[in-house]
Amino acid sequence: MKSGTTGAAVRFSTVGLPEAERIALWEEHNAETLIGLRCRSLQDGALDATEINLQLPRVHVARVLGSPHVVERPQAEIRRVPSDAVACYLNLAGDAFFYHDDGVRLLHPGQLLVCDADLPFMRGFSHGLEELAVKVPHTVWRDLGGPMSLRQPLVVDDGLVQTRTLATLVARALRRDSSVGLDEDTLLDLLGCVVTGRAPSLSTVHLAVAKAYIDEHLADAGLSATRIAQGIGISERHLSRVFASGGSSVPRYLLLRRLERARSLLREGGATTVAEVAARCGFASAAHFSHRFKERFGLRATDVLREARARA
Repeated sequence: MKSGTTGAAVRFSTVGLPEAERIALWEEHNAETLIGLRCRSLQDGALDATEINLQLPRVHVARVLGSPHVVERPQAEIRRVPSDAVACYLNLAGDAFFYHDDGVRLLHPGQLLVCDADLPFMRGFSHGLEELAVKVPHTVWRDLGGPMSLRQPLVVDDGLVQTRTLATLVARALRRDSSVGLDEDTLLDLLGCVVTGRAPSLSTVHLAVAKAYIDEHLADAGLSATRIAQGIGISERHLSRVFASGGSSVPRYLLLRRLERARSLLREGGATTVAEVAARCGFASAAHFSHRFKERFGLRATDVLREARARA
């Protein structure tokens, strides 16, 4: 059975709060919603930090942004607020360090850090923090097949389409204006693939990964079902079945995504010509693009661009 979101995403920010109280309130918030931490700012100014949290039936996800600071989870904090969970941090921007008993790891954007949240650690963000966090209870982690011993943190380098898909799904669900739910089975299977290296087992995961791959390569006019299947490591036949189970086909979905991306670019009004937009969205022919655009939206691409420029 698939499980989606439980309730809505909840946002907490220290911005606008009394400066002398920000760190204490931030620590209190994290202890209640995510993982108990001790915090200190690296700047003379007060801590600016924002966290968007979403509790799912089995795991907790969050998006965290903050000014330069250091967080620590010492033994005293672990005893006070045990988590019985694994923490997965996906770095989105800026370098960060992770200090634990056996050494220091430097994390770059795109890398995923996995650690036992009930072992002492310190994390630092000298240029500020922007990351996605997933808190996975130990019982759920065992079911995923993740490494049982995390005496040393696990670091997964960027470059995996599964990692990028995981980030996309979580970030989309946590947007303030999002109406998109987050399927927990898909999230957990993706996470399991990333930390174990196994192939995805759910068709929903294959579909999510394929769609993310398509979005990354929309500008490539040579993108095809064959290329997509090779890019995500499944057969073209299975790829077709996956899209059919979602009520579409690879060529149809690819065309619709290109048209939607083109409409967004035209509405922004920054493009110089319709032909430029067509090329940026992977259409080999501007005439073919214009025909398909009118067929899909009932408007000429030139008119949409003209209206956008008039509003600018």
